[in-house]
Amino acid sequence: MAPLLSRRDLDFQLYEVLDTESLCQRDRYAEHSRETFSQVIEAADQLAQKSFLPHWKAVDEHEPTFDGERVHLHPAVKEALDAYIGAGFMAAGQDLERGGLQLPCVIEKAAF
Repeated sequence: MAPLLSRRDLDFQLYEVLDTESLCQRDRYAEHSRETFSQVIEAADQLAQKSFLPHWKAVDEHEPTFDGERVHLHPAVKEALDAYIGAGFMAAGQDLERGGLQLPCVIEKAAF
């Protein structure tokens, strides 16, 4: 299966253009490295391919509806979001003490 996005292009943006690796010099991100950032992005890519990609067409064909009280989504959306939350991505930027991964926003957003 083709990748969802070019990892080469993403790495170029993160490390050549934005110099994201230099954030590891800050106390807040000292526990991280380019390697940990890459592992997070790889895990997010695997999750996307497993939990989101197989359902994209069905979700596009069955858009959310509102019945006046509740919004109804395709069931695959909940399953995919549950997997995303279960993998820790929802709190990835939060402090370690709060159960997060304390990732820089740029890596959190790249994984998203």
